[in-house]
Amino acid sequence: MDELSQAFESPAVRAAATQGNDICDRISVRDYVREVEIGAFRAERGTTQRIRFNVVLEVSAHVAARDDDVDKVLSYDTITQAIEAELAAARINLLETLAERIAARVLRDRRALRIFVRIEKLDRIPGALGVEIARVRLNDDTAVLPVVSEVKVEAAPAPDILYLANAITHDGPIHGWLAVLQEHRVTVLLAPMPDFSVDVEGEAARQMMLLSMDQNAVRLAALHQSVAVVDNLTELDWALEEGLIPAVAPHRIVAAAANQPEWDIDAPEALAHWLATQLNAGRVTLAGATKPGFSFGADAAEAYGATHL
Repeated sequence: MDELSQAFESPAVRAAATQGNDICDRISVRDYVREVEIGAFRAERGTTQRIRFNVVLEVSAHVAARDDDVDKVLSYDTITQAIEAELAAARINLLETLAERIAARVLRDRRALRIFVRIEKLDRIPGALGVEIARVRLNDDTAVLPVVSEVKVEAAPAPDILYLANAITHDGPIHGWLAVLQEHRVTVLLAPMPDFSVDVEGEAARQMMLLSMDQNAVRLAALHQSVAVVDNLTELDWALEEGLIPAVAPHRIVAAAANQPEWDIDAPEALAHWLATQLNAGRVTLAGATKPGFSFGADAAEAYGATHL
């Protein structure tokens, strides 16, 4: 049994597994549940979900028990206050980030030697999903304590990229398209909203167009339950695995990318090719594109078996 597993076991199990002279005292907070707005997915924004915290803290030897002096002991409040402080500081996307910040805050106390943090989401699946970390204070710093080996998972095939112009999403047979696309690993990038207009140039114009494309993705998802708006690559993978059609809201993805796309507002379709490079996608289809230099890349209906469209 590794140390991370031992930390959350009963005292009897831990005692049997840690016999020796280098045993530290431990304090813990168990099953501490809070309603939190957290998560990187769009569905997790603007709503709360139950988060369960289990924290075990190893502390240096002290005389608090002998003297029965509360001022000499590292309080359980140190843990709960660290949790509350990090929840109040900022909205966080990742459980991993929250666990790191809680651990770092608790380990500021010189009496704290090592901390085990488990955080779980209770409302995403019938059971619980979460993260566990262990951190140790070395001098005045915290350092990563290796507890598990990396598990390599074979990557799923990259999705094809389909750029949908407004002629299809607003005026065309979009229901037929979506019925076919659900049977394939396809990521959809939508044109800007039909009423998109801009009276500025350069970067400001590009930012406004990206936001308009976000709006179009949200509109399509509101009209069709098979569509999920995604604004990060992890959420995109999740939507594909759930059998949904990811509609990319590109503003955040572009902003976070190290490799920025080269494009302008006269050819937003170029973002489809850039997105394909980010995903190592094999095929880009431009459906209904009207700008010079862009066409279907491959006949969209034939490419997806939708000869009736």
